[in-house]
Amino acid sequence: MRLTLRLIARLLAALLISGVLTRALHAQTPYPNRPVRVIVPFGPGGFADITMRLVGEKLSERIGQQVVIENKPSAGGIVAGSVVTSAQPDGYTLFMLTSGIALSKALLATMPFDPDTAFLPVSTLAQFDLLVLVKSESSIQTVNDALAQARTDPAKFNIGTISPGSTQNVTGELFRATTGVPMTIVPYRTTGEVLTSLLRGDTQIAIDSYAALKPAIDAGTIRAIAATGDTRSPMQPNVPTLKESNVDFSVVGWNALAAPAATPKDVVAFLNRNVREIVESPDIKKHMLDLGGEAKASTPEELGARVHSDIAMWAGVVKKAGLEPQ
Repeated sequence: MRLTLRLIARLLAALLISGVLTRALHAQTPYPNRPVRVIVPFGPGGFADITMRLVGEKLSERIGQQVVIENKPSAGGIVAGSVVTSAQPDGYTLFMLTSGIALSKALLATMPFDPDTAFLPVSTLAQFDLLVLVKSESSIQTVNDALAQARTDPAKFNIGTISPGSTQNVTGELFRATTGVPMTIVPYRTTGEVLTSLLRGDTQIAIDSYAALKPAIDAGTIRAIAATGDTRSPMQPNVPTLKESNVDFSVVGWNALAAPAATPKDVVAFLNRNVREIVESPDIKKHMLDLGGEAKASTPEELGARVHSDIAMWAGVVKKAGLEPQ
């Protein structure tokens, strides 16, 4: 009996020591010690993708590990978000949270996750407005020209945007609802497809960011007739806002970094500290301005509050646009 008790005691001691050592070794392993991937809910080339790649490159340099960008475009960012929510909450799979995912809650009757609670906010990266664009040889010079043409034959007047549920797509829906003209919204998977449709004449106007279509805008292949911000864009100072064009709404999009909900707080704090220093650097600020956006960092709490308020705001927008959750 004594031998049995001694054996049990030794086994328990060994297990206890093993657990302590395991925790100690884990505590001594710094984050990150392997590549970090960021899931972007849009295709390559758009403002979100460009922004994340700029920040990701700088983050790689700072943390000594590769930051891998994975593009997973899908309606409302559901596929990308689901990849992140099903990943281990260890800081090695992150999500590019956007204003588009915030409005998905208002657009979709059911979602596999709640954007208000499924992620731990890290920091905002940038904010931007959108442009209403036409091909250079179009007879449309102003928003009023576009609406006049659309009223003549609404069935043949199409608006090109990226995927359903994106800020661009819902802005198109809001434009249609606010003007009262039954134009057709045509969603595409990528900004490149939106550009092709505009140049080919499949769509008469497009709604996207300056960053996404900068080469075509700068080359004079397409041109902006309006911007969606509250004020004129510094990169397009001669382009009037929609409100100046008597279309009474504005949209300012944003991009941010987030992690799965159960990610350790010290990992989130580490990421926030590094991301904020990157976003607030003069180099990144200039890059963002050149792309037609504004570098904008935040605390996790500020980002969380923005997500929460945007969900409520977009619910009102969707209701105003007369859209039914699908």
